[in-house]
Amino acid sequence: MTIRFKLTMGFLAVILVLNTVLSLITIEHVSRAWLREVQSHVRLNLNSAREVYHWDKLQIARFLEGAALDSNLVQALLGGDQEQLGRLVRRLHTRAGVDVISLLGPDGRVICRARQPSSSGDDLSSNPLVAQAMREHKTAIGTLIITSEQLKREGPDLAERAELSLVPTAASRPADVTLQSDGMVGAVAVPILDADGRLIGLLYGGNLLNQRNDLVDIIRAQVFPNAQYDGEEVGTVTIFQGDVRVATNVLDENGQRAVGTRMSDVVREKVLGQGETFADRALVVKGWYITAYEPIRDPTGKIIGAVYVGLLEAPFAVQQRLVIASFLATVGATSAASLLLLLLVTKLVLRPIGKIIAMSRRVIGGDLTARVGVRPPGEMGELCRAVDAMADAVAQREEQLKQTTSRQISQSEKLASVGRLAAGVAHEINNPLTGVLTFAHVLREKPNLDDQDRQDLDLIIHETTRVGEIVTGLLDFARERPAAKTRLDLNQVIRQTVRLVANQPKFKKIRIEEYLSENIAEIYADRNQIQQVLLNLALNAGEAMSNGGALTITTLPHGKDIMLKIADTGCGIKREHLSKIFDPFFTTKPVGKGTGLGLSVSYGIIQQHGGVLSVESEEGKGTTFTIILPFYDPSNADDAAGEPSAGIQLPHEMAPITAT
Repeated sequence: MTIRFKLTMGFLAVILVLNTVLSLITIEHVSRAWLREVQSHVRLNLNSAREVYHWDKLQIARFLEGAALDSNLVQALLGGDQEQLGRLVRRLHTRAGVDVISLLGPDGRVICRARQPSSSGDDLSSNPLVAQAMREHKTAIGTLIITSEQLKREGPDLAERAELSLVPTAASRPADVTLQSDGMVGAVAVPILDADGRLIGLLYGGNLLNQRNDLVDIIRAQVFPNAQYDGEEVGTVTIFQGDVRVATNVLDENGQRAVGTRMSDVVREKVLGQGETFADRALVVKGWYITAYEPIRDPTGKIIGAVYVGLLEAPFAVQQRLVIASFLATVGATSAASLLLLLLVTKLVLRPIGKIIAMSRRVIGGDLTARVGVRPPGEMGELCRAVDAMADAVAQREEQLKQTTSRQISQSEKLASVGRLAAGVAHEINNPLTGVLTFAHVLREKPNLDDQDRQDLDLIIHETTRVGEIVTGLLDFARERPAAKTRLDLNQVIRQTVRLVANQPKFKKIRIEEYLSENIAEIYADRNQIQQVLLNLALNAGEAMSNGGALTITTLPHGKDIMLKIADTGCGIKREHLSKIFDPFFTTKPVGKGTGLGLSVSYGIIQQHGGVLSVESEEGKGTTFTIILPFYDPSNADDAAGEPSAGIQLPHEMAPITAT
């Protein structure tokens, strides 16, 4: 099998695979883009439908606002002329052509109803729109759910219109019912004011939306004018009460309006459950539509239904298939032309290919100095140049890898030396510490000590013990040991640490401020290690404020965690040093003044406790260290107790650091 044949077949395979993948991706992209475009169009249609839906209520509001200015109505209210009020309300109902008009007193009680003059005296002050109009002395507009009893007071025919026999859903829900009697009303409450601006009554009116087919037909005519496909209306509009269609021009299998059918479970969860707009293709009764649903809320913000618009998917699917077919034909023709041209180009490509293969084999064998060395004209020359550049890059990365490995080995040897040194120092320090601790215990047992002396000796005993544990902690460079974690009150550890550092000479000119929240939870941590971190950060802050300043310690809740901030007003940290301060052995202090291990050890301790240690600093203004620790979780306490104690870590760029 010749190289020419292999190369030709390889290019053939590549072209066929790429064109196939390209076709699949393009078809998917076109389908999604087409759907997004139609969805955008439907969203705009939904906006238009919403405006028409609200316009219906605005018309009622404008009519009632004009009626509220009628001097005859105002005088009749002030004079209590019931007969005159009844005539005026019935005349308003006749002129307005709405389902409900009622006159209410300033206390929200019904004075008279246009359709049911004998039904009066009931209290509507709990109606959200009435309550809003009474409270604000302004027109209140909204959509409400009205019970069947309330509808009967307004008119028996309204209660009958609201009753719907529900069509069972495909996937029956436990809460399914067979009959719905409550109604959804687009309502308006308009205050009636006297000449002094006092509330003397209200006009309450509205239209029952249940089986209000004229409204959905008006919306369709406005949003989808003369839009038909194959004799069928392309656009549909529905008003839902809950998940039930109460007014719609969607048709069922019998060609009747699909009143009483339910929205699908997916739409129901999105719109009624989550309160979000749904815009996607969906099965509507008997066909697929590109739809948009928007929740309807009552004046209290509760979701009580939805407005729907949809476009029949079929006409758009036909156009989409035509576009895809045209694209596939173009791809097929292009692929055939490419295959013919490939046979002509192959001869030119194959000439220097032998050198490239030979050079590649030498590099694979370990000879990183091998190069193609020839530069034929045209694209093959660029290929040879690129192959040589690739070999140069491989050789360069190999050299960098060797250097990096050498540095890591050197650092490992340094850490091993420090571990051996720490072991020797620990043994030397433990002996005098044992003596101090023994004599402190002896003094503590003397009977003639006052309370202050005992407290001071307790502090000496505690801190001497802690120093011994810190010295032992140096051995973590060479070996790991379990941390002694317990439930801790972080504020108590902070207060104890502040008491310890406040007596240091460098803190005589430093003001220590504590803002400790009492709402934080306990943490699960090693007391000595946490106190070691706090002490190290506080001492570093003291050294940064040699001329005095303020050290601020703050605790506060941080979501489910606890945040601790230690801020000073010292000299700050230089920008170029910020990325290195958590590295082992990095220090800006003079020789003999620092080892460069404090912040590295602190970082490792916080990390082993499942927390985060970060720093923000502005040179000349101060530094703030932020510690975030998880709160105590009993379910994780046993796991946490088995974690190794913190030694020196290698955080590098892992710590979040910012500078201003």
